[in-house]
Amino acid sequence: MSEFFTAELAMVLNCGRGTASHLAHRAWTYRSHLPATWAAMAAGDLDEARAKVLADVLQHTSPAVARAIEGRLLPEAASLTTGRLRKRALAALLEADADAVDERREQAQRQADVRCHPSPLEGMGTLTADLPAPVAAACHEVVDQLARMLKADGDPRPIGQLRAAVLADLVQRPWDTGHPPVTAHLQLVATLASLAGRTAQPGEVNGLPITTGQLRELLTELDSLGLRTAEGGTVTLALTDDDGALRATTTLDRLRRLARRGCPDHPDGTCECSVLGRPAEVDRHDPSPGQQAFVHTRDRTCRFPTCGQRVGWADADHVVPHAHGGATDCANLCCLCRSHHRLKTFARGWRFTMGDDGVLTVTTPSGITRTTRPPGMRPPLPDDVGPPDAQAGQDDPPPDDSPPF
Repeated sequence: MSEFFTAELAMVLNCGRGTASHLAHRAWTYRSHLPATWAAMAAGDLDEARAKVLADVLQHTSPAVARAIEGRLLPEAASLTTGRLRKRALAALLEADADAVDERREQAQRQADVRCHPSPLEGMGTLTADLPAPVAAACHEVVDQLARMLKADGDPRPIGQLRAAVLADLVQRPWDTGHPPVTAHLQLVATLASLAGRTAQPGEVNGLPITTGQLRELLTELDSLGLRTAEGGTVTLALTDDDGALRATTTLDRLRRLARRGCPDHPDGTCECSVLGRPAEVDRHDPSPGQQAFVHTRDRTCRFPTCGQRVGWADADHVVPHAHGGATDCANLCCLCRSHHRLKTFARGWRFTMGDDGVLTVTTPSGITRTTRPPGMRPPLPDDVGPPDAQAGQDDPPPDDSPPF
């Protein structure tokens, strides 16, 4: 089976590659290890939730052992809760094949990771870590004890907030000057009108939505509110059109130089000549620093459909390969994570095309086509919808013309 099978399955099902991989592996487990469970689901005698429990527990043992345990548990599986069924299956597996449990634990440790995703609480993000159970328990105990020490010293904040603050300090180490410094890259997205307080349109920090008030507070903490570069950091401004399409990226210093110089052909400042634009094409394989900044700012994540890998871990890849005449130009570059970069380079039958505005279309060998637009770029209006001013009511507020950065 091709190593890129799960990528195509993710495209077909319009889900993430991890979800597609789990679905494919579970389907194979039903076929090879648990045929009676599959038959019971097909007949309506067993629901999918309980079948998943058996597949998850018994997928790492041999088919013979799995079928023996299946034969013992299946007659009563429908009458057990999923929790009790899992305990029964694990106990039977430990009795029959303890090595399979160790293999499952080792595989889980190889899949350990730290993730950040939006929280259901307003303006919050959730940081999670998959750790071996003893390590997770020890880490939580340390965080809890340090938080309770702060509470005992008179800190009025709730204990949960103190735990969160302790964890952040332990990770960021603001007091530790003995280790090499680490710079965190934050991508802030907001309109100028939001920063000035003229609109409540929310912004983003690394893809997590936040309010404009939080964004202004963050910029203040980063010493960037007055359009100054924070010490040890950089600030890149991204200029978009009214539809959210990226037109140019620049640094603060360059923007100040352009403002002082003005248009060299019209020194009176009455012209409408462009002084900022997309970085020019280069006559080599590797993109220029300006192109890297433009493409990473435009794409923000891996552009493969259903993938959301962070742009910091992505490559600026040629849509039309450079070896086949593809230009090193922003209209022919998009961000792909290493896995999907390999797919595009080595997998047969895939087709990638991209328009001048950065809209990427991917077609699988089986003919499934999906399109991704750069984040922040508004989709086109349907053909039967008139211009915005024709659809808006008389009481609608005027649109905000402030460009985002």
